[in-house]
Amino acid sequence: MPDKAALLIGPLVHARSEWASVSKITSKLHEYPDGSRDDFLSKCRSGEYDDVFAMYRSNDSNRITGNFDSELISALPSSLKYICHNGAGYDNIDIAACTERGIQVSSTPIAVNNATADVAMFLVLGALRNVTHCFQAVRKGKWRGDFKLGHDPKDKTLGILGMGGIGSALAVRAKAFGMNIQYHNRHRLPEQQENGAKYVGFDELLETSDVLSLNLALSDSTRHIIGKKEFAEMKDGVVLVNTARGPLIDEEALVEALESRKVWTAGLDVFEKEPEIHEGLLRNENVVLLPHIGTATFETQRDMELLVLDNLRSAIKEGKLLTQVPEQKKDS
Repeated sequence: MPDKAALLIGPLVHARSEWASVSKITSKLHEYPDGSRDDFLSKCRSGEYDDVFAMYRSNDSNRITGNFDSELISALPSSLKYICHNGAGYDNIDIAACTERGIQVSSTPIAVNNATADVAMFLVLGALRNVTHCFQAVRKGKWRGDFKLGHDPKDKTLGILGMGGIGSALAVRAKAFGMNIQYHNRHRLPEQQENGAKYVGFDELLETSDVLSLNLALSDSTRHIIGKKEFAEMKDGVVLVNTARGPLIDEEALVEALESRKVWTAGLDVFEKEPEIHEGLLRNENVVLLPHIGTATFETQRDMELLVLDNLRSAIKEGKLLTQVPEQKKDS
């Protein structure tokens, strides 16, 4: 039996038997299902996890440990070489600090694409049809309430900021509704991956999109990538959708743009200070709000857990990750 232990932080719901089977290639399986940051740090510093070679953690486990920032990473056992993260986004992990410690990190791209793109398309349609007022009115016995017409998606231009896996999956869905697709990335995709989408510069994307969907990762360079200046560049009456990360948008600026009707409607699954939602968004009936449920399906949650465990097994058996975060691929 290899002298390599694995540690699970937080819940694992859909792949318990697969986690148990990891015992065949490890010396021990540790679990830290609940607790606090201080308690976890204490266990790390006391040597309780000094045999841990690979770790499974998730965005959900952040409520237990807090961010994997430089303080926490410095307390992790020297034996730890791999962090297998459950989540497409990993902005709560200091990747630079991990790299400095010689810890490799994986995430769960691909597994999240379809479910998140479904929610993005749901929000595109909901925002275009401005469903919030009617949805609330009918439950209050007011039928349609102060009913107003919405817009068809057909022939509208959807601008996708961040044409990765989720953005590409959204493009396929939007095309089926007759939308014209354009996108902006730091680098243009190979033509065969564009599927007919038009590549444009960032400013052109802002100026010419009828609907703008944010599908990019959060980093220091993308925080508040959409703010007052960017709203001013957009079409009057633009629709904004965000299923990526809340801090991509300056919410104060968004509230102002909604109140002035520069932004006609918005569809949001993520927020700047989750779970807190800006009061200006809550009171505005021109916003469709969801509580960060982009990947919240049985099938996708299981696929994500299985991908994390596949990374864990590969780390232990082969010394490499299947879906390592791109920042570390660049450094390697």
